[in-house]
Amino acid sequence: MEFILNPFSLTLIISGLLVGALSVYISFKVEGSTRWIALTMLCASIWGFFYGLELSVTSREAILIFIKLEYVGISFIGAFWLIFSLIYTSFRPKYYGIILALVLVIPILTYILVLTNDSHQLFYKSITIIEAGALSIANIEIGPWYIVNLIYTYTLYLLGYLIIWWRFRFSDQLFKTQTRLMLLAGVFPMIFNLFYQFEIIIPLQVIDLTPFSFLFTYLILGFAILKYQLFNIKPIAHNKVIEAITKGVLLVDAQDRIVDFNPAFLAFGISTEKVKISIKVQEIFQNQRDILALITAGVANRIESKITIDGNWRFFQIETIPLLNRKSNKNGLIVLFEDITEQKSINQTLKNQKLELQQLNDLKDKYFSIISHDLKGPIFGIKELIHLTNSGMVAQDEFMSMLPEVSRNMEQVALLLDNLLAWSSSQLKGGEIVKPQEFDIHKILEQQKSILERIANEKQLEIKIQPQAKSLISADKNMIELAVRNIMSNSIKFSKKGGEIKISTHDELLFVKICIEDYGKGISSENLAKINEGISFTTVGENNESGTGLGLVLVKEYIQKNNGSIEVFSQEGKGTKFCIYLPISKQE
Repeated sequence: MEFILNPFSLTLIISGLLVGALSVYISFKVEGSTRWIALTMLCASIWGFFYGLELSVTSREAILIFIKLEYVGISFIGAFWLIFSLIYTSFRPKYYGIILALVLVIPILTYILVLTNDSHQLFYKSITIIEAGALSIANIEIGPWYIVNLIYTYTLYLLGYLIIWWRFRFSDQLFKTQTRLMLLAGVFPMIFNLFYQFEIIIPLQVIDLTPFSFLFTYLILGFAILKYQLFNIKPIAHNKVIEAITKGVLLVDAQDRIVDFNPAFLAFGISTEKVKISIKVQEIFQNQRDILALITAGVANRIESKITIDGNWRFFQIETIPLLNRKSNKNGLIVLFEDITEQKSINQTLKNQKLELQQLNDLKDKYFSIISHDLKGPIFGIKELIHLTNSGMVAQDEFMSMLPEVSRNMEQVALLLDNLLAWSSSQLKGGEIVKPQEFDIHKILEQQKSILERIANEKQLEIKIQPQAKSLISADKNMIELAVRNIMSNSIKFSKKGGEIKISTHDELLFVKICIEDYGKGISSENLAKINEGISFTTVGENNESGTGLGLVLVKEYIQKNNGSIEVFSQEGKGTKFCIYLPISKQE
């Protein structure tokens, strides 16, 4: 068998071998639907390679052998294309397996008819050899089954196009790009085949350009599959994963230009018109210097940034992850944006709750200490004094001389018991129930003055009440009585002997202002801060009177529960002024 190579045959043989090698390599290298496009490429390479050999021989017997080998590819190329379309699009019609089997029936029958054509002439009626310059080319008179196979192949290609187009007509850009490439790979050769069938473009009046176009498009397609993972699920899945990430993702190259971003990044408050591929990050973050410095540094780092979005402050955690390669230290960055506003709010709430629980725990420990010391000491002291008097170890005159001191101690114990009972009630589940009622604050002030006046007289203190308020108050009367009694008791405790305590009331819009002022030791700035924060503390009075620190905590709590507020003004060595604001009655 003599081979005479020419430009047509040489082109087909070389490109056929290349496409065939690519298709075999792809079949072993990749999985899934891409293997079926590789089989389609292999069919085209078989067709082109043996057509090239056909164009390089001169004898009729050799030409007929190569024609029969060509139809290994020609018969099955349409079937493999349709199967690829079904698998790639995950289209599963009813009786899917049976359909796949039936698709291969016509190609198998076609190839059998080609091999046995001499006995029936259903595929070719006749084959004659003509000379076209230096080429010996088969001139074929087609038979009925040739037309059946041609229509069948075109039908399979058309069905494949429709399935792919229908599946991905509303898909994202990556799917659409791959779909266009696939359709082009199929349409381009079929156009040349139509030119051949209708004798529009036929070089040397007999050469079919269809295998040339198939090999050309599939050669490009094969390299695209290997280099860019064309038709692979990995880049598509990558896009879907990026879109599904709730964090904002920004991809920046080594020149600080935007390469890609996901929809969640736009929640960062940047408009879609401003964010564009290839623009510099400086154009976006020109007002966020901390973020810009983080990105341009190009190293792994994490910061928190406070940004205004739609007039509201939001907190973001921004993290940079460098993309490194072997040739340079920086090849780009992945920048992650996470809205941590709610997280910071929760953390702050937990922090505040932890602090409150710690304060309550400290207060609880302190109150148990109070019960075991401040209550136990005076009560056991009186018990011992009575026992000593009954046993005759303390004379009656001595007992009578101790009674004023005992009385003072019991006054403190009584106030302490009131405070402890009130605090215990406030700590029960649900806390104390506030029962507001309408009353005159001046009656409470007079009542508490009479209760505490005996203690005040012992320090020669004068309590002056200057009533100016005309309005009635709406609040829980018992709570307000306890609050006023504690403040007045503290004023007596820290006043100097021979001094005075001024109590005044004033109407101020929706509140009645009650001020209790003394001119005693005053309160340090440190303790003033503790009062504002609701933290208990104790100090010794002017005559070394002891305290528990419980009273002012209850005062602040009770005033707030009754929709009021409290102010404290003090200067060490000059005195203290407590001002309480309580809501007036709405019935007035």
